Amino acid sequence: MSYDLIVKNGTIATASDTYRADIGVRGGKVVAIAENLEDARETIDATGLFVLPGGVEAHCHINEPPIGKVESADTFETGSRSAACGGNTTFVPFANQARGQSLLEAIEIYHALANGNSYIDYGFHLIVSDATPDVINRELPQAIKDGFTSFKVFMCYSDVMIDDRQILDVLQVAREQGALVMVHAENDHCISWLGNRLTELGETEPKNYARAHGHVVEREATHRAISLSEIVDTPILIVHVSSAEAMEQVRWAQSKGLNIHAETCPQYLFLKEEDFDRPGWEGAKFICSPPPREESNQGKLWQALKNNVFDVVHSDHCPYSYEGPAGKKYHEHEGGHPHFCHVAPGVPGIEVRLPLMFNEMVSNGRMDINKFVALTSTNAAKLYGLYPQKGTIAIGSDADFALWDPAREVEIRHENLHDGCDYSPYEGTRVRGWPVRTVLRGRTIWNDGEITGSPGEGNFLPRKLYQTPLKTKAAE
Repeated sequence: MSYDLIVKNGTIATASDTYRADIGVRGGKVVAIAENLEDARETIDATGLFVLPGGVEAHCHINEPPIGKVESADTFETGSRSAACGGNTTFVPFANQARGQSLLEAIEIYHALANGNSYIDYGFHLIVSDATPDVINRELPQAIKDGFTSFKVFMCYSDVMIDDRQILDVLQVAREQGALVMVHAENDHCISWLGNRLTELGETEPKNYARAHGHVVEREATHRAISLSEIVDTPILIVHVSSAEAMEQVRWAQSKGLNIHAETCPQYLFLKEEDFDRPGWEGAKFICSPPPREESNQGKLWQALKNNVFDVVHSDHCPYSYEGPAGKKYHEHEGGHPHFCHVAPGVPGIEVRLPLMFNEMVSNGRMDINKFVALTSTNAAKLYGLYPQKGTIAIGSDADFALWDPAREVEIRHENLHDGCDYSPYEGTRVRGWPVRTVLRGRTIWNDGEITGSPGEGNFLPRKLYQTPLKTKAAE
């Protein structure tokens, strides 16, 4: 039997197993996993390397509309390129519905932005910001049939948030159709009230962003989202959980048998509230929503990861440049002083998500490599209807691999990254373990410092309905 590609001599790791074998690829699919495979047009020697499923980055913001004067720094070309260089082979950005806009029209706009521009395979989550009767009764069911099987609702941000009654309507559609609802859980009224009070007191430096988005703001909304899910009896996923208090709400719900999933992000495991308190505008580099918390909070989130409270770790890559009239410092160009209300909330991180997590989980021994694969690839593929096409290495799956050198030491520097932003909040962080090769459907698109893929190689992925990841119940 001949193959298009054989990956030889590597150590394969999936969410459940670690073993030595060769992988045979034909027509972009895995067709053989065995010892001593021979006869291929191309052979990759993976001696000394881990061969992992390509990363599935299922929370990222690409080509999004501006926030006031601040523009997104990444197109589908630059964002997917950066993702590929970080060991990812699939990503699922958001298609944003504007107020007054048809949801199906929003999908067409994002198709046009992505088509022919992505280095890796992609799908879309839908952001429902205008839950009209037509959207609820016609457009959402149609979108689900078309393969858009997950959508996000906001409990904050006045231009996109919907109220609790509308969230219940969206949850009911998800229950009837078998889709998954993602929830941004922060209380908008509390944020606005606290922000106004801080401004009146002259407390406007970037460090005060964390005060306006305090623990209780996230905790209350998380509890409310869980309650809404319980009323309709349908699963939800709480995205970017940042605080131990919000995490405890999730853990409590899971301990009661409620079908609540949760995600956290590297910024809450590696950045900290103290990073905001830097001179001038520097603290703006770390502003995202919710914000990083105090350093003591990080250990509680790591323990929750170990105890299966969290299903997935995604980057929430939301890239706004730091400099320039369309960046986080735009207010400076208008003669203004640092004010947390004028900083677009979001940080870049799509390329370094996997190295940061590999270093801490695998290299530093917090968890094993199988848990790393589960949290960064397999569970996302299951939740978002991509498994087993994506998220694993198995006969019949797409030949999507990330080859990792576990001994490679790298200092993260933005000048070596490939996104469209102009800084990294992780600048200077040293990691051990780095993806040296990324293979998409049997073709190498990133090879040890060289981009070998091209925009347009990524395919659109209609997705199946939500699947519950297999895991043990969260620890009490």
